[in-house]
Amino acid sequence: MWKLTDGHSRSSAGLGEPNEFERAAAFLELSGEHRVLRRLRPLPHLDASRVETSTKQGLFVDVETTGLDPVRDEIIDLAMVRFWYSIDGMVLGIGDSFEALRDPGRPIPPAVTTLTGITDEMVAGRTINSAEVAAFVATAALVVAHNSAFDRRFCERLYPVFAQKPWACSLRDVPWNEEGFGNSAKLANLAAAFGLFYAGHRAAHDCHAGIVVLSHTLPRTGRTAMCALLQSARTPRWRVWARGAPFALRETLKSRGYRWNNGTNGHARAWFVDVQEERLAAEQAFLRDCVCRSDTAVIEARQITALDRYSIRC
Repeated sequence: MWKLTDGHSRSSAGLGEPNEFERAAAFLELSGEHRVLRRLRPLPHLDASRVETSTKQGLFVDVETTGLDPVRDEIIDLAMVRFWYSIDGMVLGIGDSFEALRDPGRPIPPAVTTLTGITDEMVAGRTINSAEVAAFVATAALVVAHNSAFDRRFCERLYPVFAQKPWACSLRDVPWNEEGFGNSAKLANLAAAFGLFYAGHRAAHDCHAGIVVLSHTLPRTGRTAMCALLQSARTPRWRVWARGAPFALRETLKSRGYRWNNGTNGHARAWFVDVQEERLAAEQAFLRDCVCRSDTAVIEARQITALDRYSIRC
């Protein structure tokens, strides 16, 4: 009924109107052999003057950079989108947005241009006004990014206002794997799992995609992704360090969720993991009994809240 053949236009096939495309998509999906992805659309705007006092303002942030090192590399694209959410994790709508390009002061690596589409000509002479960034961030109750361990470090280096805000991570603070999404929680993959696609790798696009993904209901627990994120962000963690752990046990540590700090951020070279309070004693016992048996090994633990999580300070 909806098959397009050579020489037939969409209109002649009965596909001239948006609802006809939806009928065609539904027809395909009924077969059980096809799955249709729909273009991701930003959430509706919410009139800030009508927001209830119990409603919170979030800020979804994304940066494009010249590389992965927050000390040596530079931001070339910063985007922020306000959104509103209830304390129980319902995403209610979006507010205004901010996006600006920035000249990094050196050529953009070709691989970055290929990935983002941002060229040297696009950023030439461009700057991001720090006062405008500070004003935009000031009213946010929570800053969210998809991989906050990356974005927060770049943002804080240039714009100190970000260090004063609690952060959460839509990549790590939602248990995507436990909810049946597999091991890959890339934003585009999550959007596709919810039946959506979008043009990624520009900061503003990723912000809107992140907010939409957080608004969806998780299949196994029935709560929204934003609810899961808030629960994780509100739960203090303990960062446990294992300095002097034997090199031979690196795979054991990695399998338990430990990461390696190479010392370039001013902290000691050591393995570390973040755990919730109920797991702290067991983690320290594991290190004492199985890993840090030598006299030179040191086990340390420090409490971390959303004000510090994902920051280079940690």
